[in-house]
Amino acid sequence: MLDALAGALRRHPGRPAVLGTTRSGAVRTRVTCGDLADLADRFTAALHARGVARGGTVGVAVRPGPRALAVMLAVHRLGARAAVLDPGAGPDVLRARLALARPDIVLADAAAQAVAGWARPLARRARLALPDLAELGPVATVGPRLPGCAPALDTGVRTALPPPVDGDGDAVIVFTSGTTSRPRAVVHTRSSLAAGMAAVAELVRPEAGRPVLGGTFFVLVPSLASGAPVALPARSARVLSRQLRRLAPQATYLTPPQTRRLLAEGGRFTGRVWTGSAPASAGLLTRVKRAGATEAWGVYALTELFPAAAVEQADKAGFTGEGDLVGAPLPGVAARTGALGELLLSGPAARDRYLGEEPGPWVATGDRARLDGGRIVLEGRRKDMILRGAENIYPGLYEPALHVPGVELALLVGVPAGDGDERLVAVVQPDAGADRDTLRAALAGPLERMGSARPDAVLFADIPLSGRSLKPDRAATAQLAARRLTARSLAARSRR
Repeated sequence: MLDALAGALRRHPGRPAVLGTTRSGAVRTRVTCGDLADLADRFTAALHARGVARGGTVGVAVRPGPRALAVMLAVHRLGARAAVLDPGAGPDVLRARLALARPDIVLADAAAQAVAGWARPLARRARLALPDLAELGPVATVGPRLPGCAPALDTGVRTALPPPVDGDGDAVIVFTSGTTSRPRAVVHTRSSLAAGMAAVAELVRPEAGRPVLGGTFFVLVPSLASGAPVALPARSARVLSRQLRRLAPQATYLTPPQTRRLLAEGGRFTGRVWTGSAPASAGLLTRVKRAGATEAWGVYALTELFPAAAVEQADKAGFTGEGDLVGAPLPGVAARTGALGELLLSGPAARDRYLGEEPGPWVATGDRARLDGGRIVLEGRRKDMILRGAENIYPGLYEPALHVPGVELALLVGVPAGDGDERLVAVVQPDAGADRDTLRAALAGPLERMGSARPDAVLFADIPLSGRSLKPDRAATAQLAARRLTARSLAARSRR
């Protein structure tokens, strides 16, 4: 599909490609199709002149947007692979990851280099950290260069472009987990990446000429290849609300945290809305529909296989069984359960392998699940199991029931209780303005139906988020619960 995108950009050079917004929500064109194609050509020539060729590796520390997409198009044309850098991982982890990937060159914008250098104190406050990028290999700046940045990538090279590389091969490396001693990275090939983007195009069905709102690579490429301009979502929920009102997109893709913040601002939707990268409850999808969406979809996806399954609000809201319904596997995706009920997935869009490991046909998701009439129902992360007494409790089996009206997020976490046992605590984040007495009454029924998995305590608190997609952070939530319970216990003793 990247090849198809390159052709589509050239066929309609004057058509808007990537849209931005002003603070008032007004639409502005950040780059046209022709501009994006020209930028990709300049990056291709510059990287080719630096010796990047088929089988090479390019580290990419560039913020999402037109420049990052042009870099990916250039790397793809040369048959190289892109190793994506995440400033939130920390310098030691990134150093270990890039030692494994061994990039021939690192492309970084000024913001990434500021995180690694002169603005490190400011970046640390935002929980961003990079090592000195020069430690990872030769560095070149793309985009505006600021003092302290590496030399700019020479995009003025006058040379004939090499012909596009055909055939399969590594396309992208995405680091997901692991330690400094054993980093782990997903390797997608050109064919698996193409299959994933084709699956998104089939799922979303973007129409030419009508805008789509979203900021991920898997939104940009299929939409632009279909002739639909893509608007990058504003960071501020207030501005995003204005942006949606002015833009009226045919389809919108936001993460659950973005969606919740938008709804809190009174934002309205048009067309179909998609959310993923973190759990999306039936309640959240219902609120999206009430806010104007014609359809509201939750997408189940992994770095190893994107997308894997999807479920529309009506189906999710109508599901009465235990666990979290994430929908039927998408066409081409095979699903089964393995040891201890772990969900295993396979298909054309599945990753080829983990870097430094042999390829395997099945992706072990780490999720416990069951197949209900061909649909996937998640029952919790295997590693999140809580041991209370002699019982193993999987939070994902019960958490959906806690998302009653007025609840924004809810997690079940274990707090050490001595002798290897744990206390089971429900941490509930109310919607803004929700009455807590009313909420306690609404939770009484679901808590009673949890039977032997009923929590020992219920706490109201804001749930910490982490990672690029701002998923609920269970470890941090468990620590929060432990502090709150300790404070509660000390207060009770002082009153005696």
